[in-house]
Amino acid sequence: MERIDSDRTRFKEIVRGRIRKNLKKYISQGELIGKQGNDIVSVPVPQVDLPRFKFGRRDNGGLGQGNGEPGDPVGGEGEGQGSGKGPAGDSPGEHGLEVEVTLEDLAKILGEELELPNIQPKGKRKFESTERKYSGIRPVGPNSLRHFKQTYRQALRRQITSGTYDAKRPIIIPIRADMRFRSFKEEVKPHHNAVIIYMMDVSGSMGDEQKEIVRIESFWIDTWLRSQYKGIESRYIIHDASAREVDRDTFFRTKESGGTMISSAYRKCIEIIKKDYPSGEWNIYPFHFSDGDNWSADDTMQCVKLVRDEIIPSSNVFCYGQVESPYGSGQFIKDLRVHFKGDDHVITSEIKNKDAIVRSIKDFLGKGK
Repeated sequence: MERIDSDRTRFKEIVRGRIRKNLKKYISQGELIGKQGNDIVSVPVPQVDLPRFKFGRRDNGGLGQGNGEPGDPVGGEGEGQGSGKGPAGDSPGEHGLEVEVTLEDLAKILGEELELPNIQPKGKRKFESTERKYSGIRPVGPNSLRHFKQTYRQALRRQITSGTYDAKRPIIIPIRADMRFRSFKEEVKPHHNAVIIYMMDVSGSMGDEQKEIVRIESFWIDTWLRSQYKGIESRYIIHDASAREVDRDTFFRTKESGGTMISSAYRKCIEIIKKDYPSGEWNIYPFHFSDGDNWSADDTMQCVKLVRDEIIPSSNVFCYGQVESPYGSGQFIKDLRVHFKGDDHVITSEIKNKDAIVRSIKDFLGKGK
């Protein structure tokens, strides 16, 4: 068992190293997004060879059977040779393997690779959760917690001690006194409240490619922040000329057209914060993604005022990601940088394409706020 555990640990370290080596490719290509379960992600890891048995053909006979003399080479003349057709290759074949990795492990790899600092919570209020740890064995308990192996050992020990054990007929029959049960301790752990509020422009200038970039980046933001907080909540707002709150699936699949009024999203965000997330009790993370196009300079000034007077005082940090689009003006990020120059509570990031997602994640999460 110790050898098996050692091999398993070594294999996990190999897989971890391969994931880390290819992490930027996984992020930019979005390979993991469609392969996630509740807490597990299937990761395609190349070039990991697993030992396996290879069976011969049935018509070759059994061990030591068939024609031939001692010393003859295994296999007939020419057997095992290729057909010789086609040019010779000079590259090794690809051996793909899908391994399951928990989101917690994936977050650790992300943090190590991008050198992300742990977040310092802002919200003052903590809530408590009770966790059970099974740490011992006791002679009483419900049948649902009965420990079979310990019960068997106790029955065997009793029969050997009393002289009733028969090695020729080794039947072990536990009695009530032999029963052993798992015992647990309840640990009360404090946790900080946290919420992510995603906002996205779904106007006509935001195409499927831009929305896919937002979807990939939000997955990694979620993965990291959920590793820093327990029980984090997520809310979703879409907007064109007006804003509305939607569920996660609608957020990423909505196809709309029309103009853009960014202030409508910020007003909806403020409304949600005031209603459900008191700033003194919650760590609040608003993320807004857009192509930088806005209806008017007047609405942009409204956005600046809402961010400065309402969103920043309530939030840990306000993040704006601008996804490059052939139809968007790209002006909004310039205006934010002018009005919030030197303010580390506002983080802006330009995301030109999928290859820029890694740097953008570092921009947003690299300050530890």
